[in-house]
Amino acid sequence: VQLQASGGGLVQAGGSLRLSCVASGLSFSNYRMGWFRQAPGKEREFVAAIRGGGAGTYHADSVKGRFTISRDNAKNTVYLQMNNLKLEDTAVYYCAAQSGGYYNRANEYDYWGQGTQVTVSS
Repeated sequence: VQLQASGGGLVQAGGSLRLSCVASGLSFSNYRMGWFRQAPGKEREFVAAIRGGGAGTYHADSVKGRFTISRDNAKNTVYLQMNNLKLEDTAVYYCAAQSGGYYNRANEYDYWGQGTQVTVSS
């Protein structure tokens, strides 16, 4: 199984980025997909998750109204649209796949991508 995240970069506060994560080696639509992030010196934290069929989504309170998770099962891809970025959004963002468990618990995800850096500047 491979999860390949991309789309990170340097952006000014208030700007937007769209992260993508392409999955291979698994039955993609059978997995809930999640995005987590980890800032330097901090624990990995939940950002957003989406059910296999795409009908159910979950977003952390800190990103609600600014970030949107979506997926395209035909492309084995999950996205994270990030708008109105803030300095505190700076982190390495990871995508992950989960066959079962709580959507916001990192240790209950089965597979992880390599991460993509998002840096928000003032």
